Amino acid sequence: MMITVHTTLPLSHHRLHRIDFELATFGEQDLLWLPHYAQLARAGRKRKAEHLAGRIAAIHALSEYDEKGVPGIGEQRQPLWPAGVYGSISHSESTALAVVSRQPVGVDLETLFTPALSDELADSIVDLQEQRLLRAAPLPFPLALTVAFSAKESLFKAWSAIAAPHPGFHSARVIAIGPDSLHLQPSAHFSPRLAGQILTLRWAKIAQQIVTVTQ
Repeated sequence: MMITVHTTLPLSHHRLHRIDFELATFGEQDLLWLPHYAQLARAGRKRKAEHLAGRIAAIHALSEYDEKGVPGIGEQRQPLWPAGVYGSISHSESTALAVVSRQPVGVDLETLFTPALSDELADSIVDLQEQRLLRAAPLPFPLALTVAFSAKESLFKAWSAIAAPHPGFHSARVIAIGPDSLHLQPSAHFSPRLAGQILTLRWAKIAQQIVTVTQ
């Protein structure tokens, strides 16, 4: 049986449920309690373990709302949440996070970018105006860029139901970043309903990982 450790993390007004897992202890039989285990048949071993850890985190999160089902897999590979609740799952390395809310919510977990990776990815994540803002922030640029990347991922997860099919990172712009928050402004390319609004996300650094969640 895969060894897992469950902890919680308060961020913004959410309680995030964290599962740390040991990949070496994962066995194919561990998936059998998932109703949709057959849909994972072609996935790689690490992907299966990540998925399992994410669903374990989701079950803990759903228990706060007296929900006991396991989120299935939708047509776009998204988790299927019970009626009346919204949720989000993220994975990075040997950690999974899940959050559930009565309002649209997104969570993302990323490993901190190295300086070299930051230089390589910057143009694909932020435009020149955003880069200037992030480089002027009182944060190392790799940290600021990782937060921006993660925040945009969280935003996409929270609002995927009303977002364009493939909005891209440049469809939401960073307009401010602070020691524990970031403000994004979606464009009409992201969602006509959200265009021009300023949305706040919270972030935290835990060791070499960055967590963001929509507020």
